[in-house]
Amino acid sequence: MFIDSHCHLDFPDLAKDLDQLLVNMQENQVTHALCVSVNLPDFPRIRTLAETHHNLFASVGVHPDYEDQIEPQAHELAELANHPKVIAIGETGLDYFRLQGDLEWQRERFRQHIRAARKANKPLIIHTRAAAEDTLRIMREEGADQVGGVMHCFTESWEVAEQAIAMNFYISFSGIVTFKNALALKEVARNIQLDRMLIETDSPYLAPVPFRGKQNQPAFVRHVAEEIARLRAVELNDIAVATTNNFFNLFKISKNGLSN
Repeated sequence: MFIDSHCHLDFPDLAKDLDQLLVNMQENQVTHALCVSVNLPDFPRIRTLAETHHNLFASVGVHPDYEDQIEPQAHELAELANHPKVIAIGETGLDYFRLQGDLEWQRERFRQHIRAARKANKPLIIHTRAAAEDTLRIMREEGADQVGGVMHCFTESWEVAEQAIAMNFYISFSGIVTFKNALALKEVARNIQLDRMLIETDSPYLAPVPFRGKQNQPAFVRHVAEEIARLRAVELNDIAVATTNNFFNLFKISKNGLSN
């Protein structure tokens, strides 16, 4: 079985077809999915998805790309995370690719999320783009290793992966690993230890080959696992078992489908 560790099923293009997407997941042996928050106004919608469907989970957080937001405070995020189906804080992090200028507000927002994760004792979902040095520095300064988490949609170097793993983080591969030109990322996927790996879609974005350019969905996470199995010359089931176990271990999910 497979788990999509990062998707956005509340986004309108996916939400309108939710019933069919859940059927597609079942048909592709995708048993669970984590619906990730990008802003607080839409968080109740994500929480309701998780409450309504036994195999969906939620996170709470504000994406670093969202400029015009009331800045979340650590105590507020921790309070919202106090729910058995809310299993993580994020997505959070730094993105210097899309935004320019004085981004100190982004760094402070990231710090608030790490503090919230420590208060709530729940792992972090971290987004980093063109900002690896500052991302790792703030993780160290704020004690992110105390709760751990996942470097979502990883596209950085092996050196960055090693530093994140040393801080108790997992590395999550998206459909990008199936792209022909993602040679450095494929090398990370070959070398990372299996007990530190997750898979995701980040749907509706980044559909894997053979669906590249189309709308992504959680059912397609199977293709991410297939590419990693090919790169490592192992059975697909090896990737399925490892990434599923890693998901439940990281997010402290019990057999009844609730966070511990």
